Amino acid sequence: MNLSKENLKNTEFWDSINVALPKYDIDSVIANTFQNPTWLHVGGGNIFKAFIARINQRLLNQGIADTGIIVCGTMDYENFEKIYKPFDNLSIICDLKPDGNTGYEIIGNITEAIAANYDNPDNIKRLNEIVTNPSLQIISFTITEKGYALRDADGKLYNAAEKDMENGPSHPITCMGFVASVLYERFKAGKYPLALVSMDNCSHNGDKLKDSITEIIDVWTEKGLVDPEFRSYVGNPSLVAFPWTMIDKITPRPSDEILAKLTDLGIGNLKSVKTTNGLFAAPFVNAEVPEYLVVEDLFPNGRPDLAKGGVILTDRDTVDKAERMKVTACLNPLHTALAIYGCLLGFNKISDEMNDEDLRTLVTKMGYNECLPVVCDPGILNPGAFLKQVLEERFPNSFLPDTPQRIATDTSQKLPIRFGITLNSYLNEQPGKLPELKLIPLVIAGWLRYLLAVDDNGNAFEISSDPMAGFFQKELSSKGITFGMTESVQGKLDSILSNETVFGIDINKTGLTPVIEKYLDELIKETGAVRKVLHSAVAN
Repeated sequence: MNLSKENLKNTEFWDSINVALPKYDIDSVIANTFQNPTWLHVGGGNIFKAFIARINQRLLNQGIADTGIIVCGTMDYENFEKIYKPFDNLSIICDLKPDGNTGYEIIGNITEAIAANYDNPDNIKRLNEIVTNPSLQIISFTITEKGYALRDADGKLYNAAEKDMENGPSHPITCMGFVASVLYERFKAGKYPLALVSMDNCSHNGDKLKDSITEIIDVWTEKGLVDPEFRSYVGNPSLVAFPWTMIDKITPRPSDEILAKLTDLGIGNLKSVKTTNGLFAAPFVNAEVPEYLVVEDLFPNGRPDLAKGGVILTDRDTVDKAERMKVTACLNPLHTALAIYGCLLGFNKISDEMNDEDLRTLVTKMGYNECLPVVCDPGILNPGAFLKQVLEERFPNSFLPDTPQRIATDTSQKLPIRFGITLNSYLNEQPGKLPELKLIPLVIAGWLRYLLAVDDNGNAFEISSDPMAGFFQKELSSKGITFGMTESVQGKLDSILSNETVFGIDINKTGLTPVIEKYLDELIKETGAVRKVLHSAVAN
């Protein structure tokens, strides 16, 4: 049985393999959404299908919504042609439980999947129709941290961002340029209110989204490329809001093992692809069951009853505390630590790393002893309980096919949030505790060691995609820092560690530079040094 809208009518088949179906009429939802769209999402990856679209489906299943969700993307157009279109925009969510059981549900509420390709005028025309409709309440985003970046580590505008600023709203290249362009269309249509909701793992993600869009609009305004009132429209929170959020759900790239299981169940047309831009996509998503989405309740044009879809609605301060708890202490920095050392030590699954005593001790001690002490309790989630679930249930889930290589992607974009905020907290609030930090410096040194692209056995390996990897590799090379060198790196890391764009802080000001230098000296010395240093560091 192929995955298609027509074949969903064969309820007996789907019931026989325990796949939950949408509880609403898909055609009616498609028609309603086409006429009166309420929710547009930018970024059609795994987290969108596994979590964001599912929130909307829960509302439809309960009969408290009658419109679905439209998805668009500003890159990886192949995803829409190969994974959405051939399957009528349907997707199968595979809930991977720690006990080995799997739950299956078909997502049927993605009513349109549109590549925001300005070489395709019909697509852009339709997107402008959606965004200029007064009924639209939300544009949400899962585009990863780098999707908001207009500048490199030196603060220089990327070429694409510079072109967007020069050319105006007619043919943007960047995602932020696209958003600014469609916002201008909404402004011209009637200055309708709207919430732009970043759901990415970025600290104060709403501000990052707003700042990037505003930077583009400011240049357009200065050049006379847009109506000067447009800037006031976007800057008025009663018309255009940028709420903060905290999102948490581990959604690894599609697993061949899960594909095989679905095929064995009798679903015949599934496939997994890797696009030319490196995106791993499939008409199914394998994900863990735990999920959290905390959202600042700031929606100037109204919103669906998101709480009934599983969203925690609250104020900005509480979102900030919840985000800080997760992104800077209880999950993300631990993930990065496992990613870096997992790659160096030859691991291919996060869960396998949690069976390694040294790695398990690394993230446990770092979480409880170095990260948790500077995190505020958000009240809505208990930090200690959250961390315990991560360490004892989520990371060790052997049925979740997550890899250190996936988590290591774009590490340079993640470091300022996952470690910089914690280091700033110590520097500003508990400077006397800084000399006690041992494991956070170990992870930073480990990242520099990782960038040498030589594993602990002395074999070359391919590091994960990262926009700043080449820059730092050149920095290390220019200072003569290589695997197997015998002279000390002392005094050679100051300029690297002072990069606040990447680390979120001038690490030299924390007094931790000598600690990082000492670790790196030992890590690059010889084969087996990574394991030796890791074991020694976590044992003390």
